[in-house]
Formats: sequence, structure tokens, C-alpha cells
Amino acid sequence: MNPPLTDQLREFLQSSAALPVGLAIAALAVICLIAILVILLRPKKPEVDAEQDQRLRELNARLDAMGAWLQNAHGQLAQTVNTRLDAVSQNLGESMKTTAKHTSDHLQALHSRLAVIDSAQKNITELSSTVTSLQNVLSNKQSRGAFGQGQLEAIIMDVLPKGAYEFQYSLSNRTKPDCVVFMPDSGPLVIDAKFPLEALTALRAAESDEERKFAAARVRTDITKHVSDIAGKYLLPGETQDIALMFIPSESVYADLHEQFDDLVQKAQRARVMIVSPTLMVMAIQVIKQVRKDAEMREAADQIRTEVGMMMKDVTLLSERVRKLQSHFNQANADIDSILISTGKIEKRAGKIEGLDFDADTPASADVIAAPVRKIAGE
Repeated sequence: MNPPLTDQLREFLQSSAALPVGLAIAALAVICLIAILVILLRPKKPEVDAEQDQRLRELNARLDAMGAWLQNAHGQLAQTVNTRLDAVSQNLGESMKTTAKHTSDHLQALHSRLAVIDSAQKNITELSSTVTSLQNVLSNKQSRGAFGQGQLEAIIMDVLPKGAYEFQYSLSNRTKPDCVVFMPDSGPLVIDAKFPLEALTALRAAESDEERKFAAARVRTDITKHVSDIAGKYLLPGETQDIALMFIPSESVYADLHEQFDDLVQKAQRARVMIVSPTLMVMAIQVIKQVRKDAEMREAADQIRTEVGMMMKDVTLLSERVRKLQSHFNQANADIDSILISTGKIEKRAGKIEGLDFDADTPASADVIAAPVRKIAGE
């Protein structure tokens, strides 16, 4: 390098005018460096492949077709789903209406049944109180006797007329049975009510053999005593009937006696005491009523014969009056026929007069009444 030139350059660089020129040169160098780097770092342009480009175009076409198909399928699926949802909503609404109606009907039926159950519960409560009251009544011996006598009186009063029976009738031995029924042509039939409930209740409630044995013995004792009392007090020869009725006002007690103590029933029959239940009592009273009616008819046979004779006389008189009335009717019919003949003649002559149809050759009859001659004024 030439030293004078170097010195001049150094002086120029150190001077103030050389600062902008240096900055410009530095900037130009940086721009050139960046351009070189851009050229070096730029990717090379790939070589064009026609087959691959065709495949890409076909793939894009398929993708476009698939996208269109997917869009169409999505629309159809949405429409189908909406249709199905509408149908399901409609069916669900109808099903809910039907279910609501059925539920309402079932609730109404349930309310009706609950009302019936409430009524039945009320009846059961009332029946329970009635049974409790009846149990309290039957637990007392005197109340039980009054209950049996009251039932006996009700049965007899419903069937027999007044005067055919009497309650607490006094016999010649000063005993008073619960009831007597007066029989025709013989003494009264004695009926006495007995209610051996305590012994049978104890027998039903017995749990051991010993308790059952004791209760059965008590039943036998009570029934035997009742039969003996009736046979000894109320069967009076020549005054009462040969048999008496022992009325038990309970079908279950009567059934237990016949089922478990048949020997006692037969023993009572041999003693001429018939044990009867309410049903048998009604039948016996019905038979007695028919017997009394037959006897009353036999007693009234003469009166019936007299009444029949008088009725026949009245029938004969009625027949004579009917015949007289018939003769009057026949005479009236004959008179009516004569009147009809006369009216026929009158109608015929009136027709001739109206039609001026006179027969000049027909002579005047003497029976014809001459018509009155009216004079004209001034003659």
C-alpha cells in the first residue's frame, strides 16, 4: 500500500465528513450479506411430476364428492331424526294422555274402593261395638236369660195370633214357664228358654285334656239340670201336653250339643223334653199354627155350612134377577126394532116428499091424517 494514500485515508476517516460515508458503506455491506444468505437459504423448487399431480387432482375430486355426499347424508339424517323425533314426541304425548286417563280412572276406582273400605271399616267398628255389647249382655246369667226369653217372644209373636199363647203362664203347681201355646182339644204346650253358654264357652276355650274333661262334665250337669227342671215342673199329666220344648237361642250352642253331647239330647227326648234351636222353633210354631187353623175350621164347620147355604140362596136370587133383567133387555130390543121400522118408513116418505115423487093412483088411506089447510089473508 502506498503510505501517502494510507495516511490520506486515515485522515479522511478521522475527519467529520467521513462518518456518513462509513455508515452508508456499512449498511450496504449488511444488505449484501443478507441477500447472499437469502439466496443460499432459499429452498430449491421441486421438480414437477405429472402423474403425482393427476393423482392429487383425483384425490381432491374424491374428497369434494365425499364432502358433498357427507353433506347430503347429514341433511337426510337430520331430516330422518327430526321425523322420528316428531313421531316419538306424538306417540309419547298420546301415551302420556292415555296413561294419565288410565291413572285418573284407576285413582277414581281406588277412591271408590277406599270409600267402600271406609264404610266397611265403619260397619266393622259398629259391629265390634255391638258384639262387645252382646258379649257383656251374655256374660251375665240374668241378662242371658232375658235375651233368650226376648228371642222366644219375638219368634212366637211373629207367627201366632194373639190369644194363641201366653207368657209367664201360671200352672196349677204355681210354676210359671216362659211361654205356653194353647193347643186345640188338649192342654197347653210348655216352652222354656235355657242358655247354657258358660259351660260350652269353657269347653271351647279348654286347652288341656283335663280342662276339656272338666268343662264337658259341667255341660252335662247344666243340661241335665235344665231338662230335669222342665220335666219336673212343667209336665203335668192332664193339664199340659205330654212333651215340652227347651228353647236354646243360639244355633252354634245347639249344634255343639248335638255334635258333642248327642247322648244328652237323646236322654232329654226320653224325658219328653225336646231341645230346639231358633230355626226349629220357627218350624214348630208354624206347624202349631197350621194345627190350630185346622182345628178352628173343624169347629166352624157348621157355621161354614150355614154360610155356604146362605151364599147358594143369594146366588139363586141373583140368577132370577139376571133372568128378569134379560127379559127386560129382550123386550127393549123388540121395542127398538119396532122404532127402527117406523123411522125407516118416515125416512122413505121424507125422501118421496123431497123428490116430489107422489103416486097419484094410490088412494088416500083413512089412517092418514089430513094436513091443516092454511087460509090466505083476504079470502
